[in-house]
Amino acid sequence: MKDKRKEYFSIPNLLGYFRILLVPVYLFLYARAESTRDYYAAAGVMLLSFFTDFLDGKIARKFHMITEFGKILDPVADKITQGALALSFAFRYPAVSVLLLVFVLKELIMGALGLYMMRRGYRMNGASMHGKVCTALLDGVMLILLLAVDIPYLAVNLLTGACMAVMLISLTLYLKMYYSVFRDMKKSGDQKNKAKRHSAE
Repeated sequence: MKDKRKEYFSIPNLLGYFRILLVPVYLFLYARAESTRDYYAAAGVMLLSFFTDFLDGKIARKFHMITEFGKILDPVADKITQGALALSFAFRYPAVSVLLLVFVLKELIMGALGLYMMRRGYRMNGASMHGKVCTALLDGVMLILLLAVDIPYLAVNLLTGACMAVMLISLTLYLKMYYSVFRDMKKSGDQKNKAKRHSAE
């Protein structure tokens, strides 16, 4: 029990909780923003969140504090933050509402497939390169929208369009990978069943 408590309350994981707590603070400030100064105050909260994300990974690696719980908490905090940013921008830029819908659908599909595979005893080896590129692009676009308060709508449409395209490509590649894994698991299961039947005979 002590080990579990130590894992849940390690410094990197505490920083992960802090990032999640910053989300409602950001949404409150952004929703009430009326001036450029107000928007920059909300942006400051998110910049603190980004810095905290960088810091928790750095600490976890340097001091060997990487935990199984942390491997789950960190991406969850990332997705909550990304979703909150997209949600806040969706009220200001119509194109982002479509991006938000694609983002939510992608994460629901990925989450459901990942959970199914975990229950079948299959463990994924972290994010793929295309997944990392997708996340980096989404973070970059969100950061631009966060800091460029008076960005033209055309630029917003181009940025969100590029982001959606990469997101859909990444989802397609993940689905292809999951299909390959499911097929291998089915083959393995069929072989085991055949072996059982032969031994019974």
